[in-house]
Amino acid sequence: MLSVKEITKEDVGLCFELDSKTISLWSIKQWEEELIKKGVKVFKLSLLNEVIGICAIQLVVDEAQINYFSVNQKFRMKGFGTYFMNYVIKKCKELNIKKLILEVSDNNYVARKFYSNFQFFTVGIRRKYYKDGSDALLKEKFLIKK
Repeated sequence: MLSVKEITKEDVGLCFELDSKTISLWSIKQWEEELIKKGVKVFKLSLLNEVIGICAIQLVVDEAQINYFSVNQKFRMKGFGTYFMNYVIKKCKELNIKKLILEVSDNNYVARKFYSNFQFFTVGIRRKYYKDGSDALLKEKFLIKK
């Protein structure tokens, strides 16, 4: 059974474990800090009892920034990421969020295609932003028409 639930700071180990198996973005200390930030909601995607995805969003007035989105490698390309992103978008609409924002490496072609499937559009670039020297593409998606 597939489910999505909001998680709390007590679940820091789950976040760090999935992150270390996927994109290795944050240390355990960074996850601890993320989970206590004001306005941050973190969701887990579970299949049966296994956590297969994590998404962290930060709400700022009527906008939300996706700070983290990842699905376990062995569950990719099977529709789980799409299911999860659709959930996040629906949740943001329920919270009256008008715009979603994220950043992605210009070298991450799979993620770029994934986000374009949800009509995220590039609105800016942070040059040589990542450790590997790649640029960060700033993307946004409007949820409520202006």
